Amino acid sequence: MTYVSHSVAETEQIGQQLGKSLRGGTVVAYLGGLGMGKTAFTRGLARGIGCRDRVTSPTFTIVNEYEGDLPLFHFDMYRLPDSDALFDIGWEDYLDRGGVCAVEWSENVSDALPEDTVYVTIARHPENENWRIITIAGGDEE
Repeated sequence: MTYVSHSVAETEQIGQQLGKSLRGGTVVAYLGGLGMGKTAFTRGLARGIGCRDRVTSPTFTIVNEYEGDLPLFHFDMYRLPDSDALFDIGWEDYLDRGGVCAVEWSENVSDALPEDTVYVTIARHPENENWRIITIAGGDEE
């Protein structure tokens, strides 16, 4: 499914819609460069799964945890060299906890992602640098 977002608020709304459809144990892997709106999308995703905390980028902490109807584990893999480092921080434990794992910079750990991962690609729209093209694929659909 592909969407065009014209604002941060719309990006969050698309994330919220996806969040409402997720179940525990789902991994959401983001693809997209710096400043594309991955954290904004995650704020909406968090609302969709019932998390009420303020969602911020986990750049310096690697993972932020949020409580809600489903827990959210928000990872930033930008500084990880490979998936071995991901396993060192307890990736498998997070997968087993029954929450939703949202993974920024997922391409750095692609070999550690489950087969039923939901992929969210966020790119700049060619007509307006403030708009985003958001493509959601994978999960149980394929």
